[in-house]
Amino acid sequence: MNKIIHKNIRHLRKLRGLTQEQFAEELQVPRSRIGSYEEGRSEPPIAMLVAFSDLFKIPVDILIKNDLTSAQDHSFIEIGQQRVLFPIQVDETNENVIEVVPVKASAGYLLGYDDPEYIEQLEKIKLPFLPTGKHRAFPIKGDSMLPLKDGSYVVARFVESLDDIKNGTTYVVVTLNNGITYKRVENNLKTQGSIRLVSDNKAYEAFEVPAAEIVELWEFTCSINTQEYDAQELKISSIAQMLTELQVELQSLR
Repeated sequence: MNKIIHKNIRHLRKLRGLTQEQFAEELQVPRSRIGSYEEGRSEPPIAMLVAFSDLFKIPVDILIKNDLTSAQDHSFIEIGQQRVLFPIQVDETNENVIEVVPVKASAGYLLGYDDPEYIEQLEKIKLPFLPTGKHRAFPIKGDSMLPLKDGSYVVARFVESLDDIKNGTTYVVVTLNNGITYKRVENNLKTQGSIRLVSDNKAYEAFEVPAAEIVELWEFTCSINTQEYDAQELKISSIAQMLTELQVELQSLR
């Protein structure tokens, strides 16, 4: 008997706010059959698993192999025409934990972002002061987003829809061609069907990314520096930030 599928059916039904009777009506089966599946007295046949998959918009293999009972509504992530569910994980004290994408594994994130096993093996941290939502920590490379240093981490909250983009806010953007990128975003979706990614360090040119190339979008929540700033760096960083705000080109300073 597959114990996971029975727990998942019950949990997903409750997430939709349905009674067993209402759920049975949607699937056009007797209520007793739903009760039998949820209690583990019988196994759903292939046709019924496909019906569950279509109703919940979750791939069958995820439905039968992964324990989804710790997931909440906002932890559904759309992948193509289906939704892959990555539960907001909690520790033994029931506090949210955050997956950390390591620098060495960041290149492979584009291949593993929709793989529950890849996400499960990532290291976890806990930051109790974060707002509600699904968070993940991403490594920062280079100096395009001063004063963040190379090797820092940005902790960001998953954004479910591109329509929720706040113009001028910074995001971790995962794209098909550029992988993980942290930039300030200009929302041109309505006029050009794309977003413009802008570096705070004006030595780097802004560029457009079509909406179709965007795989994931994560809104900045906080940053973690892994190296200490020295006095000279802080002085240079402050000057650079001031010049950036004045829209002065930094190329001559490099």
